[in-house]
Amino acid sequence: MSKIAIIGSGFIGRAWAITFARAGFDVALADQAQGAPEAALAYIEGVLPDLAENDLLNGASPAAVRARLSAAPSYAAALDGAVHAQENAPESLDIKLPLFAELDRLAAPDTVLASSTSAILPSLFTEKLAGRGRCCVCHPINPPYLIPAVEVVPAPWTETSTMQRAADLMRAAGQAPLVMKKELDGFVMNRMQGALLEEAFRLVADGYASVEDVDVGIREGLALRWSFMGPFETIDLNAPGGVKDYAARYEQIYQRISPSQWRRVDWMGEVMETILTERRARLPEEQLGERQVWRDRRLMALAAHKRKVAKEIGS
Repeated sequence: MSKIAIIGSGFIGRAWAITFARAGFDVALADQAQGAPEAALAYIEGVLPDLAENDLLNGASPAAVRARLSAAPSYAAALDGAVHAQENAPESLDIKLPLFAELDRLAAPDTVLASSTSAILPSLFTEKLAGRGRCCVCHPINPPYLIPAVEVVPAPWTETSTMQRAADLMRAAGQAPLVMKKELDGFVMNRMQGALLEEAFRLVADGYASVEDVDVGIREGLALRWSFMGPFETIDLNAPGGVKDYAARYEQIYQRISPSQWRRVDWMGEVMETILTERRARLPEEQLGERQVWRDRRLMALAAHKRKVAKEIGS
């Protein structure tokens, strides 16, 4: 398989490294912080056995996947021979502008330069680059080795071939690319997640439900369907005549409640005290790390289950 350059080897970069190495790619990690790639590799070594136990290494051993990973001494070394560079620097335009200028200068002309940014439009840090046509966003939900959806987002000048190559690479890495037709603030996933969070904060702030009640509604309700189908397929199956029948039956409900959803609640306002009190009663702050490990292991089990079912039903 081809070589992937991981530019920035922190929280997101190390997760991408697992994703690509598991799929058979050679992966070189580089970071401006001395020792960061080595620290990322040490973290990865601790994760690989859990992934193997859940059959999430595509049949490879942890040692075989680890052998595909290396720490590069510089961005230039990481980019040498790479077909794709995945940038994972902090969410700051002041950082991404000079970084992409450097990557554009160092990378071979046919190397795709992709950013993991979740909030910055690609046009804002690629416009003045000589190779701007080979730049795009590939934004994952972290960690991508457990959650396959990834947004592939173009700037206005991103070449069609770049989008195709990026999407094809993501599929080859076992991801599920969501290929946007044009850039939009928040992309797709954060806009949908944001709409849900806005309503969750409103319901608690206005005294309609507790924090746990809202979580139950998703965890034990909507998320059970959403773990294997999206909102359009959900409503297509929730009315006898499909999606058009659903709209005819239920649009009036959403039309009626929509005006009450236009008001924002300040997330860091008074409601935060309520949310923080209820969450810390259920999960003390010192147990957050332990619960995060639990979450990732549950995600591993879910990912393994979905893969097994997909193979059984051939879909």
